[in-house]
Amino acid sequence: MNHPTGLTDPTPLNRLADVTPLVHPRLRSVVTAPRPAQPRPLDLRVRAQRIQIDELVVDDPHQVLAHARQAALDDPETAEQLGYSATEPLPLPDAAALLCALYETDVLTAMGLRLTRHTVRVSASNQQTEPVSLVRSTTPEGRED
Repeated sequence: MNHPTGLTDPTPLNRLADVTPLVHPRLRSVVTAPRPAQPRPLDLRVRAQRIQIDELVVDDPHQVLAHARQAALDDPETAEQLGYSATEPLPLPDAAALLCALYETDVLTAMGLRLTRHTVRVSASNQQTEPVSLVRSTTPEGRED
């Protein structure tokens, strides 16, 4: 009897395996299994912030205005940010703000301003804990609030 392949005597499959080794291609998955997330290193950095606030009052308005006019001439960019123009007089609150923006507290006390309270606000935290905060206020006489 003829075989459909044209062979008259088909070779048994177990003999084919002996004669011709079967080669299986290596199949690699295109989609890889998800890897476990790498643990992030523990961030031990502590971030701290300190804000210092000096509260001042104007004791001598004429002196504050005179120093502010000179400061506006010396630093016109900062004066312009406060809305100062050379054609209009500088109001007292703007004059005090300009001086406070440009000078340290000890210099301001010589320009007609007086320190009434000094406040320091401090906070520190890391990523694992809630921030720790501290507020400390002192008056020029050295009393703490």
